[in-house]
Amino acid sequence: MAEFSVNPGRVDPYKNFKFRVKWDGRHVAGVSRVSGLKRTTDVVAHREGGDPSALHVSPGITRFAPIRLERGVTHDGAFEDWANSVWAVGRGLGSEVSLANFRKDVVLELYNEAGQLVIAYRIFRCWPSEYHALPDLDAGTSAVAMQVLVLENEGWERDTDVQEPAEPSFK
Repeated sequence: MAEFSVNPGRVDPYKNFKFRVKWDGRHVAGVSRVSGLKRTTDVVAHREGGDPSALHVSPGITRFAPIRLERGVTHDGAFEDWANSVWAVGRGLGSEVSLANFRKDVVLELYNEAGQLVIAYRIFRCWPSEYHALPDLDAGTSAVAMQVLVLENEGWERDTDVQEPAEPSFK
């Protein structure tokens, strides 16, 4: 059975360098790195009182790992604006956090080499737990200044509406 139903001749898996991040209905500029989507379920061990030699295991609490977004520093305020909705100094007592809109759903899209959307995940009820406005600065290097936004989340699921596209062929 072919792994790719629409493109049965394809044998290569998708690459990890063509992706986009979206929230509030628009793509976020310049995101160059996204940590993986990771889910961990605790193992609950128990045994019957009359059987001391065998443990039984069942699933417990499921946790979703924070997602780390990185991008080069620009004038786009998307990272900072969202981070400030969680906590902003100087807004006045009782208004440091925007309780109505500090959580957002995020979409992570993966594209094939031809730029066609091939897989998407919806990530639910995200909020920034960490924000790096600027990295350590060093005049002795030639690196890009990177911003970081770490998102807590309450789960994710694959968007099954995104189907494998027919890949273009050139003859």
